Amino acid sequence: MKVLLNIIGWTLGVVLLLQFIRIDIPTPPKATPADEIKAPKEVMNILKTSCYDCHSNETKMPWYGNISPISIGVHAHIKNGRAWLNFSIFNKYDEKKKQKIYKGIVDSLKVETMPPADYLLFHKDARLTPKQVKVLRDWAKSKIKEN
Repeated sequence: MKVLLNIIGWTLGVVLLLQFIRIDIPTPPKATPADEIKAPKEVMNILKTSCYDCHSNETKMPWYGNISPISIGVHAHIKNGRAWLNFSIFNKYDEKKKQKIYKGIVDSLKVETMPPADYLLFHKDARLTPKQVKVLRDWAKSKIKEN
């Protein structure tokens, strides 16, 4: 019993100390409304509900996003998400990058990697219905230019 209490005590101590470590999300690049992705209203609604928290400058930081060690993962999701695709600056991308993104959207929806499962644990409204997946895939496919 004493060993268990020691483990619990040390674990709580480490978690408390972790609260002093702050990991900031990098400041998003400057963007204007003209830089944001343009898509049909239905597509934009899906993107804003299921993708924008990690893939735009419009992140709504959840309450747990400031609690270590969870904050480390949340901030990594946002940093990596924006690095791969930022819908807020989409129109600044060259055509080659846009084509890569459209193909990536189709592929990630096919294998159901987006939105990530750990994100969906706390964001039930971000879960894509089969109809929404079809809408996004059809839209992205329509944007892919065959070489």
